[in-house]
Amino acid sequence: MSLTALVLGSAAGGSFPQWNCQCPVCRLAWAGDPRVRFRTQASLAVTAGDGRWTLLNASPDLASQIRATPALHPRAVVRGSPIEAVVLTGAEIDQIAGLLHLRESAAFEVFATAESHDALRRNEMFRALTSVTWRVVMPVQPFQLPGNIEAELFPVPGKVPLYLEGDNPDPAASNGANVGIALRHGGKTLLFVPGAADVDHALSARLAEADAVLFDGTLFTDDEMLRTGTGVKTGRRMGHMPIDGEDGSLQKLAGLKTRKIFIHINNTNPILIDGSPERRRVAAEGWEVAEDGMEIVL
Repeated sequence: MSLTALVLGSAAGGSFPQWNCQCPVCRLAWAGDPRVRFRTQASLAVTAGDGRWTLLNASPDLASQIRATPALHPRAVVRGSPIEAVVLTGAEIDQIAGLLHLRESAAFEVFATAESHDALRRNEMFRALTSVTWRVVMPVQPFQLPGNIEAELFPVPGKVPLYLEGDNPDPAASNGANVGIALRHGGKTLLFVPGAADVDHALSARLAEADAVLFDGTLFTDDEMLRTGTGVKTGRRMGHMPIDGEDGSLQKLAGLKTRKIFIHINNTNPILIDGSPERRRVAAEGWEVAEDGMEIVL
């Protein structure tokens, strides 16, 4: 059976359009411009075709994402779900808040690094997840997911969650606080890397070996939020390398031949606009732009 991934959400934190934003791109969405489509916060659901599903991150929009995805609807039992596991790339709010939607007595497992588990343990709310089995995963150590999918978490340059930053955070550290997910099944490999401050040699090698990659597409330019008046930090300060510019992902991954898809796209990013110069630019470089409901079959 093939490995199938459904894009439940493709936007960065805050979704698209962001609830309080009138940046040029959000303005199009609020006006109903057909060149843009609403997007929820980034998450995937994956299966090997046996009806059992694993979530990659649990966004705050998870309840609506489940309602929009028939394959994730509850089955014949009174209380139950085809979702059997969740794998986390970190403990940012937009990666973990959706776990609280899954607190209603349906058993599942959560796989994450020790750093992410520690962040969850610090928050008393997650004690409401009484039916969860917590699995601490060592980076670069394979583990099994439902459907005989082999998974691996691997370090990606990035940073700790915003609420744990402290005074002098390293936005491009390489440790268990920010990881990518590799999934392998039937001789195929899918990588999910929603947050990357840089592409180092180890990450470049992994990307080259994959059959499909969903990669950090948060901002088109590093100063995008400064220019649009929507923030006070550059993309790199937030732990996200830009798409364009020197050492941006277009340049660093120019030789990548696999199927490559931008995901975790901020509401200010003009690649959200069909036909925009920025959208044409990434398409010319062989990149797709994820949208909610996209299906990837390997």
